[in-house]
Amino acid sequence: MGGQYRITGDKYPRMRRPRRRGRLVLTVVASVAVLGVGGWGTLQLIDVFTGGGKQAAAAGPKADCATKVSPSASAGTGANAAVPKPAQITVNVYNATPRSGLAKSTADELKKRGFKIGDVGNASAQFDKKVKGTGILLGPAASLDTSLPVLATQLTGAERRTEATRKGAAVDLIIGTAFKDLTAKAAADKALAALSGPAPTASASPKACS
Repeated sequence: MGGQYRITGDKYPRMRRPRRRGRLVLTVVASVAVLGVGGWGTLQLIDVFTGGGKQAAAAGPKADCATKVSPSASAGTGANAAVPKPAQITVNVYNATPRSGLAKSTADELKKRGFKIGDVGNASAQFDKKVKGTGILLGPAASLDTSLPVLATQLTGAERRTEATRKGAAVDLIIGTAFKDLTAKAAADKALAALSGPAPTASASPKACS
């Protein structure tokens, strides 16, 4: 080589390749990026399995806006829909006491109150002078939750019984020794209205959220 870069002597300097600093910097940046993406993905998975962090906190107040249940009346629902009217019930009136005329006078009053009257007379030997309370209301099995509760509104304290083998829909009112009179009409009408009136049912209404 000539000029000012002429090499003299018998030793030549070792030529080194320039370091590739640019490639090293690029490698470091790429590594940091990979670690960052991996860490972000891990945080996302943690959020998914732990309830969503901020999303869960934001949902908290909404949870307080629970549906409020309030009762509302709806006619013809539940057991009340099966309760018959007095005009649909035939009542046999039997006197199981030593006092005469009770069966007829009681039957006449029940007729005035809207009931149909069937047989009227003295009770059979099974019940004659053996009923200690105000009376016994006797009917077929199907009358337990239908006719008997309606008839019971007319005689407070009467015992209710059913016979599984009994035929027909008529029910018996057997007057007992403690009987004085039928329940006062005003009280009986009130009990009948409560029995056949609409039953309250739960209806959901949304609660206002602040």
